[in-house]
Amino acid sequence: MKNSLSLLAGLALCLIAPHIAAADTRADFLKLIDRPRVALAPEIKDTPSTDGLSQIAFSYASDADNRVPGILLKAPHVSGRRPVIIVLHGTGGTKEGELPYMADLVQAGFIAVSIDGRYHGARTKSGKGSVEYVDAILRTFRTGKELPFFYDTAWDTMRLVDYLVTRDDVDPKRIGIFGTSKGGIEAYLTAAADPRIAVTVPCIGLESFQWATENNSWQSRIGTVQVAFDAAAKDSGVENPSGEFVHTFYSRIAPGLDREFDGPSMVKMIAPRPLLSINGEIDPRTPLPGLNLCVDSARAAYGAAGAAEKFVLQIQPNTGHKVNPESKVLARDWFVRWLKP
Repeated sequence: MKNSLSLLAGLALCLIAPHIAAADTRADFLKLIDRPRVALAPEIKDTPSTDGLSQIAFSYASDADNRVPGILLKAPHVSGRRPVIIVLHGTGGTKEGELPYMADLVQAGFIAVSIDGRYHGARTKSGKGSVEYVDAILRTFRTGKELPFFYDTAWDTMRLVDYLVTRDDVDPKRIGIFGTSKGGIEAYLTAAADPRIAVTVPCIGLESFQWATENNSWQSRIGTVQVAFDAAAKDSGVENPSGEFVHTFYSRIAPGLDREFDGPSMVKMIAPRPLLSINGEIDPRTPLPGLNLCVDSARAAYGAAGAAEKFVLQIQPNTGHKVNPESKVLARDWFVRWLKP
């Protein structure tokens, strides 16, 4: 009898332990990116329609020093609460660049919304490109202030959810998130940290930074912020950077990105909520061996939750770092399946 009880206790511990670990990781991540909350103080302005759709410009305070500009697109004369999809752009992109896909989502029955990431679009002096974003990353390496490499935009997106749930046209239980490249990373980080995200689709973003760092496959991802990386290496007296220095770089600009907050650790926290990951078969920024570590982690978590059908990996054959049109259709259909507009 005593042995049976011990066995049952052991099995229970095995089942509970992963949930405890996930909760600890989420708490640690939230502690890292958290900052004093201020009133959202939203400002809203109707703008000219886009292809007959109602377009609203808005902004909100994500913290005491940052207001986040956004665009909301919806069908005119629609009443009641609707599901909403957050669309996040990649490095060098803008919220306006996401309008074509946002319109596609609206035609499918959703409200669509996009914001400018930190040091992108209207949050820059130039209004375009990634120069100020890369400059900010270098400042973070040197000063330890801010976390513009993915983390700050994940925080801004959580505050976007805070704003969306106050709107009388949004169903707070039907919020999805879609992101491409940098936006894909921010999408799965946000979903892992914020259970209010009901459905998640990261595109060409899910990866294991640790695997890439330890297997000399980091060059393409670092290439998105190459100027900052090269200057950081020079500051550190490193002439020929290796994976070891890449780890040092990540530790300064996004602590834990290639360790406790790496893809395999974060993706499993999204379970059992629906998750579709879209990746390119030959994408050097999300190499398949590292991606497979994330997939194994996700499948284990979704299987343990009895929700295996809610995780799907879509590999785009012979495709590098881009999202094919048919993959965007697949993403739209995934949102339709689970959010039922």
